[in-house]
Amino acid sequence: MVAIEVKNLVKKYGAIEAVKDVSFSVNDGEIFGLIGPNGAGKTTILRIISTILQVTSGSVKILGYDLSKNPGEIRKMISYLPEDAGAYKNLKGREYLEFIARFFNEGKKTHEIVEKGIAIADLKDRINDRVDTYSKGMMRRLLVGRALMTDPKLAILDEPTSGLDVINAQEIRKIIKNTVKNGTTVLLSSHNMLEVEFLCDRIALIAEGKIVETGKPKYLMNKYNARNIEEVFTRVVK
Repeated sequence: MVAIEVKNLVKKYGAIEAVKDVSFSVNDGEIFGLIGPNGAGKTTILRIISTILQVTSGSVKILGYDLSKNPGEIRKMISYLPEDAGAYKNLKGREYLEFIARFFNEGKKTHEIVEKGIAIADLKDRINDRVDTYSKGMMRRLLVGRALMTDPKLAILDEPTSGLDVINAQEIRKIIKNTVKNGTTVLLSSHNMLEVEFLCDRIALIAEGKIVETGKPKYLMNKYNARNIEEVFTRVVK
């Protein structure tokens, strides 16, 4: 089954064409990376798939639903973590997860969702502290917990390990891998090429609003005689 099908997608902001005739697909249960330099159009595409932005032209189908016709149905099945996401700073970490969980369920199920979010965030006793006392890394862990605790059919993650140290970033990557095993498809963007190489089943390289290459990391490394995805990235996108 195809989880995401994007065909001839165009997004314009006035005279500026941020996304130019982009087509790609993401298979069910896959971790797919959308990789490119700043300003390439990655975040715009993620926001479109997250139902935040409307398309200018082209088509997007998500989990069998047409984005332009059924955005409400799509929102029930996805979770989006923006790079610049924040949380309600006056709430404690646990309270924030409880607040979000109540949008999805009530009663016992809500408790189960919150406990899963707490386990993913792994903030230990700090989960009971106010969010405004958290470091950037702690905040990111809380937000990753929020994004994945509902077992979404599709998780859209923009720089999921932004602000995390090496150990915490490794833990989040393991969580993302395990989330896929439990039935979630992941579309992510990251500037960390080692992360991309470790996590992604396939990647699409985007530059100036256009996809310039797509494939499995090992295939692309062989094609460009590169030692790693960072070298592929610089050769294709420069």
